[in-house]
Amino acid sequence: MSRIPDSTIAEIRGRADIVGLVGRYVELKQAGRNWRGLCPFHSEKTPSFNVNPDRQIFHCFGCQEGGDVIAFLMKHSGLSFPEAARSLAGELGIEIPEERDAGEAGLTARLFEANEIAHSLYREALREPEGKLARNYLVSRGFDGKLADAYGIGYAPARWDAVATRLRERRVAAEIGVRAGLLLDRKSGGGHYDRLRGRLVFPIQDVRGRVIGFGGRALEADQDPKYLNTPETPIFQKRHGFYGFPDALESIRRAGRVVICEGYFDRIAFARAGVGEALATCGTALSAEHGEQLRRRTREVVLVFDGDRAGQAATEKALAVLLPHGLRVRAALIPGGRDPDDYLNQDGPEALRRLVDDAPDALELSIRNAVRHGIATPDQKADVVAQVAPLVARVQDPVSRDEYARRLALAVQAAPAAVAAVVRDAARSSLQTPRVDGEALGLERTRRDAPEERQLRELARLCLQRPLLIGDEIALQLEELLPLGAWKSIIRAIIDEAQQGEPASTPGGGVDAFAVEARLDRESQGRLREIAVDDTPIDATRSAEQVLADLMEWFERRQLAARNQELTRQLRVSDEDYEDLLAKKDAALRERRARLASSASRANGSAHAIEGID
Repeated sequence: MSRIPDSTIAEIRGRADIVGLVGRYVELKQAGRNWRGLCPFHSEKTPSFNVNPDRQIFHCFGCQEGGDVIAFLMKHSGLSFPEAARSLAGELGIEIPEERDAGEAGLTARLFEANEIAHSLYREALREPEGKLARNYLVSRGFDGKLADAYGIGYAPARWDAVATRLRERRVAAEIGVRAGLLLDRKSGGGHYDRLRGRLVFPIQDVRGRVIGFGGRALEADQDPKYLNTPETPIFQKRHGFYGFPDALESIRRAGRVVICEGYFDRIAFARAGVGEALATCGTALSAEHGEQLRRRTREVVLVFDGDRAGQAATEKALAVLLPHGLRVRAALIPGGRDPDDYLNQDGPEALRRLVDDAPDALELSIRNAVRHGIATPDQKADVVAQVAPLVARVQDPVSRDEYARRLALAVQAAPAAVAAVVRDAARSSLQTPRVDGEALGLERTRRDAPEERQLRELARLCLQRPLLIGDEIALQLEELLPLGAWKSIIRAIIDEAQQGEPASTPGGGVDAFAVEARLDRESQGRLREIAVDDTPIDATRSAEQVLADLMEWFERRQLAARNQELTRQLRVSDEDYEDLLAKKDAALRERRARLASSASRANGSAHAIEGID
């Protein structure tokens, strides 16, 4: 796959309607020049998520996520940059040059190609005489041909070389088949043979619908194991993947939740029952990477596992993974040791939907299950608290965490303060739990409210919106006046971009924020997006030229005051001639008065220069 040219990326950004795209997933309301809504990337009750159509940028003041239309699609749908860009290009009718690269990009394309060839073979084989065993099995599970087609189900022939032969016919090297997990090397005699043989096959796809791997279900009693997946490859990592991803994305968005189950048939059962937001893990337990994937798309997860002890243990393991990501987790345990497919066939789709809708809070379920072991003695109470407290400690919202601790205390009939202490100890000892440092947040707010911070932010915003105000002389003076830090880097990058190219076609002739962002580190990028989506006027009572002059005067005062303070300190402690130091201080004061007096003339000069350009 080729690298997408910068000019094409710029065209995608320019032609895409960021308000329209974001509006598919977020309810937006116009607020001035911006559009505002609840952030899709973190839980909030007051909208702090802003979309600015003039600059084609979004930014959340709560979680600091932000970027362009491509970045939004990446974060919301879990796509890579090329995937998001190509998806948008397809919608906009923009053609992207397709020159194959060597190396890993070329390998990735070949792996996808090999999987598609194998998938086509599996689907064909299901219809052939050799697929009769698989067809009979599907019928016994309530499937017909149309349903099998809808989910791309196939059959891996019981022959040793069905896929190997098909790949060879399509001029795909056997080594590519090995790298894709489709083939195995023969231990003797050379050559290769198929990994999946005599099995019902389910395609595992990425969010774009590309086949990345396969799951094979045994059809005969002597086949072991019952389920055999293709191994991890450069395009298939089980800790990231879900079965049913592409079909479930829109349902997840509409339902505001995701249902997690254990098997391929389970996921299909939910879809058949009208619960399209279901996903299944691909032969592995939930991982932190799975949690990140889910957190990008929803706030609520419903776990549906078997109702036996193994299902309860799986629920608690899943809780430990999902709670640190701020997800709200419910759990439905199917009675009678049945799986969702059995439950659907025996009780019907409405019963399965009701099972999900009525699923209780998973953490409260864990508390109830733990209490069943007994709380008659102090040691038993302590054991229950010790079992559940690590899960409570992983709850990210402090109000919710305290409430769960209180409910745990009530359940074991213990003092709430004692249980809360155990939860705090568990939180401190848990390295997996992302913590929000309240003290650090307080320091951040204090820093942002500091006078210097406010002035720097306003100056950066002015430079971004009115770069023509900043001539060479003023740029040099700002370089001297401004303190080192993120804001100085931002202002410097804005000025450099303005001097190198034409101002962007944004209101007021502002600088292209995306070009500036490429010059900055992550912290500075977040601050740049903040001022890029800030649509409040610079000042309703003063011209932009006067605002610039006043800001420069503020920093000059601050710099000269610091220099004066240093000279005063030297007068007290230095052995240098007193008269010389006093002369330096007087000179500094005269310089201060002169520089302050020149601010107004500079402002007038800038104003005349702008008028001349217009």
